[in-house]
Amino acid sequence: MELFLGEGWDVLPAGGATGEAYVARQGDYQLFIKRNSSPFLAVLSAEGIVPKLLWTKRLESGDVITAQRWIQGRELKAKEMRHARTAKLLANIHESADLLDMFTRMGNKPLIPSVMIENMHLQVSLYCLQNEVVDRGLSELERLLGKLDDTKYAVCHGDINHNNWMRDEHDNLYLIDWDGATVADPALDLGLLLYTYIPEEEWEIWLHSYGEELTDSLRLRMYWYMIAHSISELLWHHSRHNEEQVRSYEKNLSYLIDSSSIKR
Repeated sequence: MELFLGEGWDVLPAGGATGEAYVARQGDYQLFIKRNSSPFLAVLSAEGIVPKLLWTKRLESGDVITAQRWIQGRELKAKEMRHARTAKLLANIHESADLLDMFTRMGNKPLIPSVMIENMHLQVSLYCLQNEVVDRGLSELERLLGKLDDTKYAVCHGDINHNNWMRDEHDNLYLIDWDGATVADPALDLGLLLYTYIPEEEWEIWLHSYGEELTDSLRLRMYWYMIAHSISELLWHHSRHNEEQVRSYEKNLSYLIDSSSIKR
């Protein structure tokens, strides 16, 4: 990486699950460098969703290197996810026709609930997993599948953890780390955010800032995708023998099903 940038640059790992992100420094000047980042980073940058994209270059190896403006900022705290600004930025993302058009032209297929269930069953079979909580979750998904209303699909981030929301030194808000983005029902993002960060009695207020009403349909879809997310995460950790995380998701999934107000 240093050879690619030229003399005088210091390059250090920036962390993250992929190990493909770096901080490049030359004196007081810094860049955020990433190898093979999301191919629609340019659109995200143009719409102000991520820090400004400065340049993109393809290496002889075929890898694509992107450089973004380094922001002097911080991650959002969990309690800040309740703010109206967070809701409005997520609404802008879900409403972006340019994002959806680019993602679709790249050949990405929408995440269909029935296909999600099928894939989870395949994983359970592949891992020879016998888990009562996962079985309950899959049964709940199947029970409610026919009750899901058709909805307008959008580009969803897929991992709206507060650590992926950044506020810079000028108070601009960004949502970073788009490697897991997909075309799906916006309830996928909304469910994970609301269930994780927003007290249920505040859902209507938060959704008002987002620009949506808390209908029975939306409540059901958020519940459905939250169960699907919990099962998927449990299976992911099971495949990597992270038993503590598996137990944590078992507990959360069981509570989610038992405490739900969705009509049986």
